[in-house]
Amino acid sequence: MLKVSGRIRIDESELSEQFIRSPGPGGQNVNKVETAVQLRFDVARSPALPEAVRERLLRLAGRRIDSDGILLIEAHRYRSRERNRADARARLTTLIEQAMAQPKPRIATRPTRASSERRLESKRKRARSKQQRRAPPED
Repeated sequence: MLKVSGRIRIDESELSEQFIRSPGPGGQNVNKVETAVQLRFDVARSPALPEAVRERLLRLAGRRIDSDGILLIEAHRYRSRERNRADARARLTTLIEQAMAQPKPRIATRPTRASSERRLESKRKRARSKQQRRAPPED
């Protein structure tokens, strides 16, 4: 059981792990030991996620989600399999926690009169300086 928060807990059966050879430089074991982990989580069909969190997670995950709604997290930061496994789960937890945070709705505001006047005055000043750079018209 992967505990994300008090109300979201993901069952182990929903997570799929596959161990692969880690990319990049390594020691003597680089071509024999599969220490990197690919963690798959089916976001689209998970009963553990509320609908609002699911939608935000699908948007937040970006290219890590395939067309079937499966989230893929690859972890190969460490040399040991267990640390990479823990890292992948921690990254999944962080991603779900970010999706749980509801975005604050934007309140439309009007610019103040003073800020509008400052903006227009700076435009007039810029126009004057550009106008002075022009060559005088020939008669």
